[in-house]
Formats: sequence, structure tokens, C-alpha cells
Amino acid sequence: MNNKINSNTLIYKIEKEDTGIKLKEVLYDKLKLSGRLARKIKRSKNIFVNDYNISLDSSLRKGDIVKVIMPNETNNFKPQDIPIDVAYEDMDLLIINKQPNIVVHPTKGHYDNTIANGLANYLQKTGQVFKIRFINRLDMNTSGLLMIAKNPFAQQKLSDQMSKNAVEKKYLAVVRGVIKNKYGTVDVPIGLTDEDRIQRKVIKDGRRSITHYQVLDSYNDASLVRLTLETGRTHQIRVHMKYIGHPIIGDELYGYVDKELINRQALHAETLRFYQPRTGEEKLVRAEMPQDIEQLITKLKK
Repeated sequence: MNNKINSNTLIYKIEKEDTGIKLKEVLYDKLKLSGRLARKIKRSKNIFVNDYNISLDSSLRKGDIVKVIMPNETNNFKPQDIPIDVAYEDMDLLIINKQPNIVVHPTKGHYDNTIANGLANYLQKTGQVFKIRFINRLDMNTSGLLMIAKNPFAQQKLSDQMSKNAVEKKYLAVVRGVIKNKYGTVDVPIGLTDEDRIQRKVIKDGRRSITHYQVLDSYNDASLVRLTLETGRTHQIRVHMKYIGHPIIGDELYGYVDKELINRQALHAETLRFYQPRTGEEKLVRAEMPQDIEQLITKLKK
């Protein structure tokens, strides 16, 4: 048995107040494993108490050490030398500052040269082995913070935080026009229409979508805004800003395009506030404004 504690190992020590607790209660109530994950680990016989496999109905005593080892999983992505800018990393997750103009995950139209290929190369260089699990997604032309779980436990916990809106996501965007009110909220539903399976629209029977904005600065015919997502719909910020008459500069699908200003949508995932899945400690990770958006602002000020 491997006694090394790593990203795939969970440890729980039974204290006096836990005396008499059943092993299955530790798994579900203390470690908060999902039933699916717990069953998968149980089938592989990787649940131990004091280095022995015992029944999940066994009662535990003070000093017992529960060890859960999740199986190692590999990736099928081809390693490619694509820059990976690490903003935060621990044994459970990796957060990178994604550059613009690159797809996150291989798709029908982009088989390689993606962030996933760059991450496979990063894992190879750093001697790490884990399945790449994206917790959030960013559009090809959006820059900023992208979160990757290193094990199924972290994926489960972070996805649960996402679904409960416990992860605070803030973005920076440069939009067309001067916004009069410094603060505002856009609360209108977004959905797909039968005519277009890519572009989203504000439609009556769409899913409720809420975006809060704060105007940080205004220029000749543009505004710099910080946006906080209360929901996480596809293209939410882009659709909402277009809806209120202030489309994102450079957005070819919803916005106002001027290649002399910027060659992509001026949207950047600036901060992520979340709880570390293993310790519960609150974390705040920030990615500074990228150079091309800074250059855009300089042009707008002239």
C-alpha cells in the first residue's frame, strides 16, 4: 500500500468526539464524498483504517486513521509547448491565467493547440499525474482565471460550490459607450433560439441570468466595467452588455469590432473567490489586466 499523502489521498483522524462513528459516516458526513465517488473507491479497495480494509459499517475509535486513496487517472491530450501561467496551485487544484485567442479544450474544429495540450505538457514538466478536470470554462477570446481540479474529490466539492453560487467570479470588460449609472444589475433570461445554435439571446422562456456591474472608468466613447456573475450562463456577460446597449469592444458575435483597437473581445476573468476543497479555507486569486486591454484603454484615452 502507498502511504504517501498526495493530491489523491484524503486523511481523517478520529478524535474523542468522533468515537463510535461508523466508517461510512466519515466518508459521507466528514469527508463529504458523493455516493458515486465513495462506491468507486470502495470497489477498488482503497479505503483504509489504520492501513487495513474494514467494513463501512465498522465503528471507529479515538486515534483511528481513515485513509482514502482515489485512483490515478491519466489524460489523452498530446503535450504541446503552450505557455501556462500559473496563478495558484496546491495539492487539489490548479488555477491558471489563460491567454486570449486559444481554445480551452479540444473540439471538433480545434483538435490540438489548446490549453488542455499545454496543461499536459506542464504536468509532464512538473512530474505530476492527474486527469485534467476543468471547473469553469472561458471562451476562446476571453482571458483570465481558469480552474482545474486535480482529483475527483476536488472536482465534486468545487462543482458543488459553483452550483450553490459559493464561488465569486469577477470580470473586467471594456464596453462601447459611457454608462451613466455607476452601479447596475442586469436580470433578464438568456437562451438559444431555433435559428441559431451558437448565439445566445435574451428570450422570455430562457434561464434566469443575473449580472452585476460597476463602472470603474469612462473614456471618449467607452467604459471600463467590473462584472460579478450571480449565475453562470454561456456568453452571459456578452449577451447582457449587448442587451443594455453597451456591447463589449472586440466581440465579433455580440459586440463592436474595430481591429485597430483590439483583435479580440475585451473581456478578462479577473478574480475567483472560493473555498479550498480539503481545508475549507477561503481563497482569493487574481489575474491582473492583460497587456492588450491596457493598450486598448490607452488608445481610447487619446
